[in-house]
Amino acid sequence: MADDRSDLELVRQFQAGDESAFNQLVLRYQEKVYWVARRFVTDHEGADDVTQEVFVKAYESLKEFRGDSSLYTWLYRIAVNLALNAVRKRKVREFFRMDEMYDVIDGGTEQPDEALERREERSLIEQAIERLPKKQKAVFLLRYYEEMPYEEIAKVLNTSIGGLKANYFHAVKKIQEYLQRAHGSR
Repeated sequence: MADDRSDLELVRQFQAGDESAFNQLVLRYQEKVYWVARRFVTDHEGADDVTQEVFVKAYESLKEFRGDSSLYTWLYRIAVNLALNAVRKRKVREFFRMDEMYDVIDGGTEQPDEALERREERSLIEQAIERLPKKQKAVFLLRYYEEMPYEEIAKVLNTSIGGLKANYFHAVKKIQEYLQRAHGSR
């Protein structure tokens, strides 16, 4: 059964001692937080660990939550920070799995060479994103794949909108340059 209480109502009830209100928030945001983590930490187990860590941190900090930003933005900020920390700790550069991010219409009409070409292009894009500096990568993933408005990204990453736009522009430019170099060397 869907819980129609607002995030703020649930937060206030949790702050008043109602543990079930926190459970409702977890149910509401668990999948979204997981997919944010998964964009940074490419394997399921790592993203699952980050997701659990996000909610542990949220549980510990929710008593002080004032509602200056939406709960979703607050959780997003925690998720991005913990995911970036996980990537930094791991120090093993993995490629992003972006299969689910592409709209692939395959009614069996695609030729094998076309499928191979598409996979190679996807792999090049993944490599290009992986090479981006940490901040540009975060902005690019949140803006391009999560389709977040700059205002929300600014809250999540705690930075200015102007800086974000510059980071996004430079990220796109670097990805294009990487792809051009890769295509030129074929």
